[in-house]
Amino acid sequence: MMISHACGGEALVVPGGMARAAVVPLLAVALAGTVLGSLCIGVYPVPLATVARILAGLCLPEPFCPVANWTDAQLAVVEVIRLPRVLLAVLAGAGLGLAGATLQGTMRNPLVGPDLIGISSGAACAGILAILLDWPEWGLLAAAFAGGLLALAVSWLLAGLSRAGGVLPLILAGMAVAAFFTAVHGFIQFTADPENKLPAIVYWLIGSFAGASMHKVAILAPPVLAAGGGLLLLRWRINLLSLGELDAAALGVRIAGLRWSVVALVSLIVAAQVAVSGIIGWAGLIVPHFARMLTGPDHRRLLPAAALSGGLFLLAMDDIARTLLAQEVPIGILTAGIGTPIFMLLFWRTQGRGWTDA
Repeated sequence: MMISHACGGEALVVPGGMARAAVVPLLAVALAGTVLGSLCIGVYPVPLATVARILAGLCLPEPFCPVANWTDAQLAVVEVIRLPRVLLAVLAGAGLGLAGATLQGTMRNPLVGPDLIGISSGAACAGILAILLDWPEWGLLAAAFAGGLLALAVSWLLAGLSRAGGVLPLILAGMAVAAFFTAVHGFIQFTADPENKLPAIVYWLIGSFAGASMHKVAILAPPVLAAGGGLLLLRWRINLLSLGELDAAALGVRIAGLRWSVVALVSLIVAAQVAVSGIIGWAGLIVPHFARMLTGPDHRRLLPAAALSGGLFLLAMDDIARTLLAQEVPIGILTAGIGTPIFMLLFWRTQGRGWTDA
């Protein structure tokens, strides 16, 4: 059975109830399989059975641990090098997918994402300043959060000056704010020490998981899990908000409070991701659209699906980034190269089907 759902002006044809209910478990299985595969591949391949035994040895208590029939090199590759990187990619992707889906539902437009409304640029600008001042990583996270929240607040205030209404003014304001913050961090790069500071700033801006460590995982995990859990708890309210402000208010939703709560949670996720891996564009824009095609517009299923799809997407991109060439390709370059044509296709498709008035 196929059911057509209308959301924001476009009819999406999605599978029937039983198929939709199976999407999230299937994505979880696919993500788990990709995690295992990612731990196996690389310059130094490790057999899948060995990876499974090492993971069991790391997770299970000592009486239940398998016999340690792996080499020290295999253990070091899996535990020290690949496992932190895989966890970082999954957490970052899940956070960006969840943040993008939430913004699109709250603002009733699939062309909205953290990149387009200034959050990423604001967080990156504050993060660069923290790097320049030699702040610790927790200070970098706090600065990135403040910068992302400031950028979004300015975008929202500028959009409020428009008489047109709708989401388009917010997108245009976000693009202007992003351009301003890009100019600011360009000036910071110009004044940075070209030998000690500039290389770190430039490489961080491109976006990469090359410097992954369990310490960075420990920095990223609490904000993503806490803020992501908060968004999942609000998903039924986001469903009401996606109906429109008048309908949501009639159903008892406090529009301003809910929107700012969502904005703060999304900013925390994006800021944490930017702080540990730099700007990774487009994931928060294209992943939610893919998840929406699988689950329909109901955020009770859409948000978990977007989180799992985001983790799967960024992990796959990172696998390509570290295996495509002898020298690692920054993942931000790959996501931009793939995301830009998808965004153009999405924009053309939604223009023809009425999403722009959403």
